[in-house]
Amino acid sequence: MDAIFRALSDPTRRKILKLLSKGEMTAGELAEQFPISAPSMSYHFNILKQSNLVATRKEGQQVYYSLNTTVLQDILLALMDLFGVTAENGREEK
Repeated sequence: MDAIFRALSDPTRRKILKLLSKGEMTAGELAEQFPISAPSMSYHFNILKQSNLVATRKEGQQVYYSLNTTVLQDILLALMDLFGVTAENGREEK
């Protein structure tokens, strides 16, 4: 879980996840959205892959990224549990 919170701590990685929430994108399409170098983007992609927040598939020379929704659901449930919120009503347990 620490790797996930580390991945989420960076605004660039959060923006990547937000972009991927709209659907699968190539590494190049994602990189176009940021004014940073290719090695820096690669670093961010690797952090997201290591934390299992994104899934990848390769098609020829292209690498496609998509959200790993299972991990995101697990994070949300863990946070809800941490703060005593129930999934049924979204309210804090008394």
